[in-house]
Amino acid sequence: MKIIDRIQSGLTLSFEVFPPKSDRPLEPLLSTLERLYALSPDFISCTYGAMGSNKGRNLEVVRSIQESGTCEALSHYTCVGNSRADVLSALSDYEAAGVENLLALRGDFPSGVTQTQGFFAHANELIAFIRAQTDRFSLAAACYPEKHLLAESIDADIDALLKKQDAGAAFLMTQLCYSVENYLRFIDRARKGGVRLPIVAGVLPLLKKDGLVRMTLSNGCSIPAEVAALVGRYGESEESFRAAGHAFTVSLVRRLIQEGASGIHLYTLNRFEDVANLVYDAGIREKPHY
Repeated sequence: MKIIDRIQSGLTLSFEVFPPKSDRPLEPLLSTLERLYALSPDFISCTYGAMGSNKGRNLEVVRSIQESGTCEALSHYTCVGNSRADVLSALSDYEAAGVENLLALRGDFPSGVTQTQGFFAHANELIAFIRAQTDRFSLAAACYPEKHLLAESIDADIDALLKKQDAGAAFLMTQLCYSVENYLRFIDRARKGGVRLPIVAGVLPLLKKDGLVRMTLSNGCSIPAEVAALVGRYGESEESFRAAGHAFTVSLVRRLIQEGASGIHLYTLNRFEDVANLVYDAGIREKPHY
């Protein structure tokens, strides 16, 4: 099933996981996936490493998700390091695994690398190439509520989204953003700029101070005053910060739903308990009573 069909029928719930390194067992992630399936997600996405590392494990994971029969797999696929022949080979592998949905990305550059070192420089080029080959795959693309780090301006970012839309993207998924106001400003500018695609909101649960600083710096995400206050008040106590961060994220997710997000996509970091509690407390799924 193409994910866009599910998005068009109502709010979606989805998760992101990452594959283990090649020398690590797959079983711990498979166990986490089994628990995530119990939350009835509409789809689960799977990343792979910089410069295409871990592609083999990525394929194992998305095949397992697809074979579970519980939800759709959405595989990340990047421009970085990929030739046209590489893309054609990957499309064949994903088709054989039963995958019908891809998140087409430029991809992150490893340290010291400033180009994709593949045939495609930007995600819209990858999307257009895939769309020219086959209609099998529903293609998602990324968007950045607070501007991509390398974009000259918000307007330039909107222009990039229009190129992805014109190339054949079916829906968009946001990078993390802890400011609902910034998210809403982005949605308003995107719609006024001609972006018509459904937009799924990406959410990284706020649970650790160090994780907050690391992820916001690496992704160009701002730290709102409300979040900064939590760091100042609870930052020295991991347990207190986790509780306060959970409450903040629950409020964030509820507000995103209220403001019309097409879906909530939770970055799980391959964990279950924190994500499950967030899903239940935000009212997306009802907590089972045993």
